[in-house]
Amino acid sequence: MFSSSLSFLHSTSLSSSSLLFPPSNSTPNPKFPLSFVVEAKASTRREDRTARHIRIRKKVEGTPERPRLSVFRSNKHLSVQVIDDTNMHTLASASTLQKTIFEEFNYTSGPTIEVAKRVGEIIAKSCIEKGIKKVAFDRGGYPYHGRVQALADAAREHGLEF
Repeated sequence: MFSSSLSFLHSTSLSSSSLLFPPSNSTPNPKFPLSFVVEAKASTRREDRTARHIRIRKKVEGTPERPRLSVFRSNKHLSVQVIDDTNMHTLASASTLQKTIFEEFNYTSGPTIEVAKRVGEIIAKSCIEKGIKKVAFDRGGYPYHGRVQALADAAREHGLEF
């Protein structure tokens, strides 16, 4: 079976051994590399998230009628902005760095789901005060579960539509 699967090699002018090994009496030739290394593309989690975010941003755009609700999540903080991309203007924002949220919760290991719900509530109230009811949700390349989902659900419960 092995010889039949390599039968195409016999039809060429070169022998099968010359295809596998370079001639022994010659100098190194680019046609016959002595060794080669196969390297896989190594990408980090941050690069993967950035690639997902770029794919999402191709489809999600903030307009004055329907601005973009952008989420940024880190290990220690959670940040949300409502952005009008046509005018390049941030209309509203909420973050765990704000004094009202930071003092309200005692979290040392990072924001929890309860903190994310509170941030979603604050951003929704801020948007409704400014007359914004509909937004386009931009999860920022993060999976839609956990803190991101809790934030989105809380914003929906307090009047935002997306």
